[in-house]
Amino acid sequence: MMYLSQARATDPSRDAAARTPAATGTRGDTARSRVPATVLALGLVSLVTDASAEMVTAILPMYLMYGLGVGYLQLGALDGLHTGATALFRIGGGYAADRFGHSKAVATCGYALSALTKLVFPAVGSAPAVGALVAADRVGKGIRTAPRDALITAAVPEGELGRAFGVHRAMDTCGALLGPLIAFAVLLAVPGGYDTAFLVSFCLAAAGVVVIVAFVRRGPVPTPRERGLVLRERLASLRNPAIRRCTLAAALLGLLTVGDMSFYVGLQRRLDVPAEALPLLPIGTALVFMTAAVPLGVLADRIGRWPLFLCGHLSALPAYLFLWLAPFTGWPATALVLCLYGLFYAATDGVLMAHISPLIPRAARTTGLAVVQTAQSLARAAGALTFGAVAVFSGLGTAFAVFGCAFVAAIVAARLIHRPGKNS
Repeated sequence: MMYLSQARATDPSRDAAARTPAATGTRGDTARSRVPATVLALGLVSLVTDASAEMVTAILPMYLMYGLGVGYLQLGALDGLHTGATALFRIGGGYAADRFGHSKAVATCGYALSALTKLVFPAVGSAPAVGALVAADRVGKGIRTAPRDALITAAVPEGELGRAFGVHRAMDTCGALLGPLIAFAVLLAVPGGYDTAFLVSFCLAAAGVVVIVAFVRRGPVPTPRERGLVLRERLASLRNPAIRRCTLAAALLGLLTVGDMSFYVGLQRRLDVPAEALPLLPIGTALVFMTAAVPLGVLADRIGRWPLFLCGHLSALPAYLFLWLAPFTGWPATALVLCLYGLFYAATDGVLMAHISPLIPRAARTTGLAVVQTAQSLARAAGALTFGAVAVFSGLGTAFAVFGCAFVAAIVAARLIHRPGKNS
């Protein structure tokens, strides 16, 4: 349909300045100095929700590797499941938000589902049951992610999307940083008090639901014509060559991305970090991510979001190669690798959404964002499983070497596949 196929053929991050107040003088300077309340509220929701989730998941890699004794292949499979469990529900959540014209309500349902799982954790006592609850939590994340990002897009002028997503991701990452610390503090105050930790986790997640209900605006109300579009018609928006190429390039890069759990276990073993410190390694990444997300978001608005997205992947490349060669070990090497990994996330996570959001027509924006996120999540799940298999048969060092070398080719291919400003 022509209605859905209309999208900008140029890089929105380059020409937005001509269409927003930021290019017109002092009024633009004032506008740019403020972050919309909706973005801050959604950032606060993500902060407390991520703190809640990370309280539960911070010790998973150590528990799986050293408690249950799982191997690299099983860890890769679990890492892929953790990443991919959200994927298939993203499109459903995105379509529901577009179909009923209420992104806020769909996002709220996703946050509420994740909160409820925290209440059930103390009642289960088997690994399969815990796995089912983790999957349910990931389903909630899948439902809410695209509607949340659509709300951010609707609340911000196009030329400031990189900054807005950077602010949101920084607050989100602050929650990821606080979660393990809160869990540690609770268990220090109440030794063996896992039920207490789960209760605190639920309270944080419930607070997030209250904030989104009370302080986040509903967003634009779609017209009857926009509401009446079926899923097939909404997916037609992805026929735009720019959207297709961006999705393909992001999925290709995701396929060669090492899963987080495998990355941290590999770092701990290759750089001789004490096993007891494994749950603390994500904190280092989160600190860098939180610090760099806003400056890199602003930089993306100025130089172009897609170039920065590719440069972000160049930060992960030396981290992989370092874990292959391990030229020196210990805490200095660990700090360097975690810094590179944090820059990778800061330059890619929100920047991709800021780049592609304006390309998708409003009537299908949430569905389109969900499709891009689904492609990337499934690719990363496959990549995590593949890395685990290579590590089983060839060792961790070889696995990082293989992924590092393939990553170079993937970055070059992504640059060739998607060139903003080209519509054919």
